[in-house]
Amino acid sequence: MSNTIKILLAEDEPALGQIVKESLETRDFEVLFCQNGEEAYHTYQKEKPELLVLDVMMPKKDGFTLAKEIRSQDAHIPIIFLTAKSQTKDVVEGFEHGGNDYLKKPFSMEELIVRIHALLDRVKLKKNNQSISIGAYQFNYTKQLLSINGEELLLTHREAELLYHLAEKRNEVLDRSMILKKIWGDDDFFNARSMDVFISKLRKKLQKDSAIQILNIRGFGYKLIC
Repeated sequence: MSNTIKILLAEDEPALGQIVKESLETRDFEVLFCQNGEEAYHTYQKEKPELLVLDVMMPKKDGFTLAKEIRSQDAHIPIIFLTAKSQTKDVVEGFEHGGNDYLKKPFSMEELIVRIHALLDRVKLKKNNQSISIGAYQFNYTKQLLSINGEELLLTHREAELLYHLAEKRNEVLDRSMILKKIWGDDDFFNARSMDVFISKLRKKLQKDSAIQILNIRGFGYKLIC
């Protein structure tokens, strides 16, 4: 059991919480299930889980407040919000309070599990200072470096974030609205144009491998082909 990932799940709907708990346990996660924010905070302090899945609307302490308090103690623990809210301002508020990702209810268990694994992989990359292969390139997310044939290219923070998400969804479509909200904080017209500029910059930096493409999938987002 020493290699089992411990997840704190805070959800005030008992039926939904039990379903999520049992589903995660079938994937060999250890799940600490709490039904209010205060219980979740005390459980976090005692058990020190490796990832948090927090409902936003909870009694005694809401998910945003809970995340803010925990984030002040641990800058790196991955946090996924579960929310019935879908307005941009609510999503932005979630990221401002330290969230790494969010899922709108209702959601599929498979989607939640994919998000959990993606965040855990990201933490592992940071801890081990590992590189990701993108075609002939090596991408070090922590150092914000792209390297090819001994040449190193320094990326900006936003370029590194965008490339990480593209690489994470390689050969699949990266949702335009989602990534705008996550990196830029809003999916308005001006941020969308800004992201187009960053996509162009990444294309130039990846042009030494002709097999790599970043495609614009009109109406949906971008796809990194490699």
